[in-house]
Amino acid sequence: MDAPTTASAGNGADGDSGAWSWFTPSPAKSPEKPTESTEAAESVEAAESIESTESAADQAAPPTLPRTTPEAASRAASQGAPGAGARTATLPPRREVPAAAGPVPESALEASVRTQRPAAAEASADALLIRRTMAEIEPVADQVTSYFYALLFVRHPDLRQLFPVSMDEQRDRLFKALLTAAQRVDDDASLTEFLAHLGRGHRKYGTLPEHYPAVGECLLGALSRYATLSWDGEAEAAWIRAYTKISQTMIDAAAEDEAIAPAWWDAEVVAHELRTPDVAIITVRPDQPYPFLAGQYTSVETPWWPRVWRHYSFACAPRSDGLLTFHVKAVPAGWVSGALVHRARPGDVIRLGPPGGSMTVDHTTDNGLLCLGGGTGIAPIKALVEDVAEHGRRRPVEVFYGARSDHDLYDIDTMLRLEHAHPWLSVRPVISSGPTGGVYRSISGRLPDAVREYGPWGEYDAYVSGPPGLIRSGVDALVGVGVPSDRIRHDAVEELVAAGE
Repeated sequence: MDAPTTASAGNGADGDSGAWSWFTPSPAKSPEKPTESTEAAESVEAAESIESTESAADQAAPPTLPRTTPEAASRAASQGAPGAGARTATLPPRREVPAAAGPVPESALEASVRTQRPAAAEASADALLIRRTMAEIEPVADQVTSYFYALLFVRHPDLRQLFPVSMDEQRDRLFKALLTAAQRVDDDASLTEFLAHLGRGHRKYGTLPEHYPAVGECLLGALSRYATLSWDGEAEAAWIRAYTKISQTMIDAAAEDEAIAPAWWDAEVVAHELRTPDVAIITVRPDQPYPFLAGQYTSVETPWWPRVWRHYSFACAPRSDGLLTFHVKAVPAGWVSGALVHRARPGDVIRLGPPGGSMTVDHTTDNGLLCLGGGTGIAPIKALVEDVAEHGRRRPVEVFYGARSDHDLYDIDTMLRLEHAHPWLSVRPVISSGPTGGVYRSISGRLPDAVREYGPWGEYDAYVSGPPGLIRSGVDALVGVGVPSDRIRHDAVEELVAAGE
């Protein structure tokens, strides 16, 4: 299944948003025309014009980022970095800061983020400066990120090869990554975990330590151009310190990972089964051992679309033969999903990135598992069931398998066979529209509503996987029936909140 955007699939997007980053590829609007958007092209032209202006001798020098070494990171964090002069390209007119909107009621999903990652009692000075900049550029985030990439490709054209042909949706990745890092700037443990995951994942893109100063230089250039009200020497120094810490954490994580794992795994397709016209079950054999846990996901690159990676959850627990299985749904304009469903055949070789995700089973407890899987979101749920079975402990597992129609329950026979083999497992198909008579014991209605009708679930660990809307409504339903938010597991929580899904 498509993993995050949510740990999920069937969401109508072939996204890779589980790894927000400057080097994260994204899908194009049309696979037939892999060209850059008009807006991006116009931004490049603007940047080229700015570069010509900045070449004049009387312009100020660009901000200088310290080289990303442990010593530099330590000095920046402890002493602060001096505010360097920003490039003096023509700035847009000063804007009034929009009035703050009224408070929006907090959803259970947002509450779960707050519960899992409590805010610091008092924000640091750097955190306040960074968040002030972020608040100012948020209304024009699309322009900021377009300008950032324009600067990056004009000043450092050699970096263009790290990115996919199309940049139509790439721009959003940067702002989300910055927002996430800014929210965690005072939470060292959380920030380090987030950045270390990005740093390890960036290895498959060919990212090197020397690329980070170029990214930082262009990031500061974009912020200084658009944060016209909040940008000053103190803000710039705060961003330099933060970026030095960010980049060094990613570089260190990548170096540590290089010593124990490849940047990617080549995997041969050994089986390809088309379950519906747009859903395929694909089994692959990695060229070397691939360590992962049931419930996790990986990123996949196909030979037909180089540098375009998408996330898919494993549809199996680790196996003795080393084979891996994925459930893939072809979605509109889905480069990778379309290729995997309609073009891939046994003998083809794809690439896999490192595993990720925390939607895994805690085998130190005997808590029951309550699993909600919508569409191809059933893939990691099936893996969790296999994982519980392999550990041999009799703990109740309740699976609610949701789909629009009985024809969309493409893996129901497998799930019912597992139920027949394991008395501790209960599988309930839930069909949101259309008749339910064609599937054994099927329930009519929405998946969250079906969960509310059963229970109680207060002593269960909950797992939710599916489209973004299902993640949100599922978490709300689970909290509403008494499942503690810290026992509800799903991937890409922050992205759902940030995207307002």
